[in-house]
Amino acid sequence: MDTSKIIGLIAGFLTTVAFVPQVVKTWRTKSARDLSLVMFSLFCAGVFLWMIYGIMINELPVILWNVITLVLALVILFFKVRFKN
Repeated sequence: MDTSKIIGLIAGFLTTVAFVPQVVKTWRTKSARDLSLVMFSLFCAGVFLWMIYGIMINELPVILWNVITLVLALVILFFKVRFKN
């Protein structure tokens, strides 16, 4: 595996894992009041397009981490709609 793929995998891991505390906090508190619905909607759309782009260029780091980030962001978006305060 070349250096650029390793850097891509590490970068994707770090930026994806950054969402985990927010998912956990939102789930535990059952509150997403301070999260922007518009921001997370746009973010999910952007991550989805990055995932499509990764598929088009066949780059594992781009595909892998954007799939995982999209799932985490969609969970947060779901909580935002479900836990309306």
